[in-house]
Amino acid sequence: MPTPLLLPRLAWGHPSSSRRALLVHGLGSSAALMWRVGVALADAGWHATAVDLRGHGDAPRALDYSVAAFGADLAETLPDDGGPWDAVIGHSLGGAASTVAAASTPAWTRRLVLLDPAILVDGHDAAVVRRSQERAFADTRIETVRAEHPHWHPHDHELKVDAVRRASAWAVEQTSVQNTPWDVRSDAARIGVPTHVIGADPEVYSIFTGETAAAVLAANPAISMSVVAGAGHSLHRDRPDESIRQILEALA
Repeated sequence: MPTPLLLPRLAWGHPSSSRRALLVHGLGSSAALMWRVGVALADAGWHATAVDLRGHGDAPRALDYSVAAFGADLAETLPDDGGPWDAVIGHSLGGAASTVAAASTPAWTRRLVLLDPAILVDGHDAAVVRRSQERAFADTRIETVRAEHPHWHPHDHELKVDAVRRASAWAVEQTSVQNTPWDVRSDAARIGVPTHVIGADPEVYSIFTGETAAAVLAANPAISMSVVAGAGHSLHRDRPDESIRQILEALA
């Protein structure tokens, strides 16, 4: 098991809330970019905590950027007063790392919600992820992000630029290099808590779809799935209202 790192946190909602959620961002992103989900959970009476993953934001840098290492960090990340999370919500890489953490540490969370999780990334998807990250680090102007994602909230434009500028380009590159193969399907099969995947629309772009999604769902009856129509991989930024509706429904 990789040596875990202590991850920095942001929070929304009252600390005394009896419902506690952990929010986990994707590759090249940051805790702050989970703000829309954090606000929605706080408004619904939750206390939501988001973390910067290793190599991202204010988190420590390291040499190991395997999904297992990201998962080890999360498994050691608990509510301030201990005990399990009531829910963990992870996007993309954060969904894969949360899957690993939940499989290795069954008492870590009572429920998982995975947003287009990167359970298997190979072939075409691996090339798409690599090109997307290379493009993001090559041009960090907010005008470029706004032009590529004109429907995103202005906070998302600003925070995406901030996330890329504060992330380690080497760490993001190594996350692809060190995870060959990138495959946590066996971890997904061992998850014992109720898990709901909210997928992106394959007509736009989704990582968790097709044969991969069908096989993961068939292998574990604890996992269910819905899709946000019209949303790409960053579904909580592409179609936030519908994404949040489905998140809250999964947590009900």
